[in-house]
Amino acid sequence: MHPDTVIDTGIGPAIEKAARETLSAVLDPEVPPEELDLDADMVGSYSLTSLNKVLFLTEVCEATDVDLANFTEHDLADMLTLRSVIESLIQHTNNKAV
Repeated sequence: MHPDTVIDTGIGPAIEKAARETLSAVLDPEVPPEELDLDADMVGSYSLTSLNKVLFLTEVCEATDVDLANFTEHDLADMLTLRSVIESLIQHTNNKAV
């Protein structure tokens, strides 16, 4: 696990792992999951396009069993960093296993 993690207990590490792997897969060129900076602007640092952000969020919600409908358009627009995505997902997991 990357030393800069979001939450060290509970469901946090599993969500972080899923988010890192999912974001890594949609980036072009692909960045290894462990090299992703949690606080980097996904658009500015990784050139994440709007389409790839939608694909990433859809896939990570599916991987973590979080309904994308939990998030408003404003919530999604505010997810600028990987950390903000992970923290938002954690709020909606209800301690489910990932």
